[in-house]
Amino acid sequence: MTLFPEMCNEVLKESIIGRAIKKEIIQIDCHNIRDFSENKHNRVDDYPYGGGKGMVMACAPIYNCFSAISKDCESKPRLIYMSPKGKTLTQEKAIELSKLDRFVVLCGHYEGVDQRVIDEIVDEEISIGDYVLTGGELPALVLVDTVCRMIDGVLSDRECFTQESHFNQLLEHEQYTRPEIWNGRRVPDVLLSGNHAQIKKWKENNSVEVTKKMRPELI
Repeated sequence: MTLFPEMCNEVLKESIIGRAIKKEIIQIDCHNIRDFSENKHNRVDDYPYGGGKGMVMACAPIYNCFSAISKDCESKPRLIYMSPKGKTLTQEKAIELSKLDRFVVLCGHYEGVDQRVIDEIVDEEISIGDYVLTGGELPALVLVDTVCRMIDGVLSDRECFTQESHFNQLLEHEQYTRPEIWNGRRVPDVLLSGNHAQIKKWKENNSVEVTKKMRPELI
């Protein structure tokens, strides 16, 4: 649910997510909130009560948009509002959402959304970090990407994401590719050894060391 569906569609049609959509492994629909405005000028915002700078997104267009999306659903889809007030997005939350049949994401704009429609239909608020952006589209795309890549068939194998940073509370081990020597820096010998047991052990230990160095609070 967005004021800028073209912006979202341009990103979603690319790369791994775009290919998964074409293969019909996942379905992502971008709905223009303006289409559900109740005035002839398709306005979706108004001045804030109590004064202040900027505009506030009104209840009716958002409510009408969500009602149209969910009218054919057996039960109310989970509605997520991307907001700097929300709980920070984690891999654990992405795993939880990936197990749902569907969910809806609301992209706010301007000074935010009228609290009454949040209280009425929003199930949770999610933030991608402690900073403010001009709109919720970029955070929504981040959320959709991190969830969809864990859907069966989107990536070639579950190991593509289960061995990554944060999935098991640690950061991913260091990665290397050809050539074996670059600018005098060598690939660790163990990775060239062909000894799978030693390589596995190195990756586990390296993951711990990387986490201690980069994000010690995760240990």
